[in-house]
Amino acid sequence: MSEISKGLANGLTNYGDQEFAKYLRRSFAKSMGYTNESLDKPIVGICYTESSFNNCHRHFPEMLEAVKRGVLATGALPMPFPMISLGEVFLSPTSMVYRNLMAMAVEEMIRAQPMDAVVLMGGCDKTVPALLMGAVSAG
Repeated sequence: MSEISKGLANGLTNYGDQEFAKYLRRSFAKSMGYTNESLDKPIVGICYTESSFNNCHRHFPEMLEAVKRGVLATGALPMPFPMISLGEVFLSPTSMVYRNLMAMAVEEMIRAQPMDAVVLMGGCDKTVPALLMGAVSAG
């Protein structure tokens, strides 16, 4: 039975050489300040939907920092990534038009990035369903 890749080695881009793909990932991650030790940990993606156009998410900067601390406390590496934010009063014609687009974006970003787990941060009546739909579709 083959071992399941975790952390940064999960879902490698196919350049025809897995070691080269691992080298590229580690090099790019190190250029962002990550250490060898942190890159060996499981990765927890944090999908957040903060936007200045969405009053439901005005508390997200502080909440994101708390979630990151919680992930670190478990021994994992938090990797936040932004997602579309659906604030009803600032969208035309209505936020419902964009819910499925957001769900597809969530699904594809969860699948595409090397995560062992994901935390979903949303707070409005179209945002939360879109996050859940995307996560369920991603498996």
